[in-house]
Amino acid sequence: MAKAPVLSGEGAAGRELELEDGVFAVDVKPHLVHETVRAEQAARRAGTRAVKSRGLVSGGRSKPWRQKGTGRARAGSTRAAQWTGGGAAFAVRTSFDVKVNKKVRRAALRAVLSAHVSAGTLAVLAGDDFDEPSTRQAAGLLAEWGKEAPVVVVCMEDEEAVLKSFRNLDRVAVTVPSELEVADVVWARSLLVTEAALPLVQGRAS
Repeated sequence: MAKAPVLSGEGAAGRELELEDGVFAVDVKPHLVHETVRAEQAARRAGTRAVKSRGLVSGGRSKPWRQKGTGRARAGSTRAAQWTGGGAAFAVRTSFDVKVNKKVRRAALRAVLSAHVSAGTLAVLAGDDFDEPSTRQAAGLLAEWGKEAPVVVVCMEDEEAVLKSFRNLDRVAVTVPSELEVADVVWARSLLVTEAALPLVQGRAS
């Protein structure tokens, strides 16, 4: 049975919480993780470079002269790449999307979550212990926990006290379950999930 410590607001591990084995105790498949991280990073590329290919340049619908008898090389359009004002021969890519099936994404997320559990770098945070935002309390919690940075904290959107407490710390990223990506979990040396966010993280990976 997979388990994770439950940290109090001071960082002390008072009890352990049983986790779903189907999400937090599966075999790690590196090729699925690599494929998913590659797709997520490609999706982040803006793709703002753009030139017009031959099909995008306006005009040039008819042949500039007849096929034979003029003594000139045959030409089908004035918008070919060799013409002034024509389209680019090898237009730069504006989309870098890589398709990854949902099953693969979920399997990759289960794999990286399981890796954190087996390494002892995943903990559950009792979000109720943060009555108001306190960066000092958050820093003290991480120091007491003693795990290596960078740290990813997953909390609910309405847990503002937790969000505001951790977001200003160096090498700490705060996100919500709906935006948690495999690349984030791979980047993190330690993972901290609030009790309220844990069911949604499990649901995202199952």
